[in-house]
Amino acid sequence: MRALVIDDSRTMRRIIAAVLHTLGFETVEAADGREALDVLESGTEVDLACIDWNMPVMNGLEFVVAVRENRGWRDVTLMMVTTESEHDQIVRALAAGAHEYLIKPFTPDAIRDKLQLLGLVEFQESA
Repeated sequence: MRALVIDDSRTMRRIIAAVLHTLGFETVEAADGREALDVLESGTEVDLACIDWNMPVMNGLEFVVAVRENRGWRDVTLMMVTTESEHDQIVRALAAGAHEYLIKPFTPDAIRDKLQLLGLVEFQESA
């Protein structure tokens, strides 16, 4: 399984990637939505995209809309991972095509739990 981690913070990309690695994912990183679209357009196949909302060039919501407009990427699971916590923002992201929404700050267990709900990692009992 491969995940695309999209966040303008290099530190946050590394944190999310580290968690995903422990769950068996390979990761590819992008600093904004446009760079992430370039990754997909290059033919890199991804199963999951973890997407920040607030980024320069192309924000996370714009990325979600662009991915959902491309039939070739319909199988990519989209999960917002963002500080945007207002109900309206969550509704907008899910309506645009995001499958899940995780609010920062988060724990590694929170990422695992969301991915279990999405069927991307096997269910494991918490320690």
